[in-house]
Amino acid sequence: MTPLPLLHQREIEAGVIAPLFHAFAAEVGEARAREIVGAVVRELATRAGCAAAAGGNDLAHLKQAVAKWTEGGALELTVLRDDGDAFEFDVTRCRFAEMYTRLGLADLGGLLSCARDAAMIEGFNPGVAFQRTQTIMGGASHCDFRYRKK
Repeated sequence: MTPLPLLHQREIEAGVIAPLFHAFAAEVGEARAREIVGAVVRELATRAGCAAAAGGNDLAHLKQAVAKWTEGGALELTVLRDDGDAFEFDVTRCRFAEMYTRLGLADLGGLLSCARDAAMIEGFNPGVAFQRTQTIMGGASHCDFRYRKK
């Protein structure tokens, strides 16, 4: 089976998760539903990070994982630093954010996509620090991804 580009995979997931989220929210409240869904999404991201690290977990291998995120133009980014100690870039266009908005799920986009990033790096390599202070999904002009060796 040919793997789907990540953007298409997230759109399919959103079609299932959003109705479940809304049902959970009606039963247990939106805050609790966000906690539950967020925990599941983070666990999936940690597992994905572990799987991505199977071929190596240094910054060079992290770049290969990031390349998968950009497939099909899903993300446009500007690399600011790329050396043995850091990999830093800004996302200047996020088709994930555009997709969630198109689906009427802009309020869930951060929970379903952006919340994965820190958990993914923990699974990939806990010796790599991740920092991001803003996201397009959160209304910023760009997302600032900063990965550095601890």
